[in-house]
Amino acid sequence: MTDAAPDFDAMFAALCSEVGFCLHEKGQKKVIAALPKGLDAAMKAVLAAEGVDEPNAPGDLKKAVRDCLKAHVQPG
Repeated sequence: MTDAAPDFDAMFAALCSEVGFCLHEKGQKKVIAALPKGLDAAMKAVLAAEGVDEPNAPGDLKKAVRDCLKAHVQPG
């Protein structure tokens, strides 16, 4: 495939400025690794990297993270 790679720097900058999750490098790598599994997996990786208990996280927070990720990647 010749699809351009997502701009991960922009994605993580948006997560930081829009959602307030400024991930460290290790957390970013986990999110990038989870992306091929889908947006829900990547959203869970973001929450895990921030120490948020995903099952108990507010739905609005999960949606905000997922929407932010979706704006920067094209699901495969």
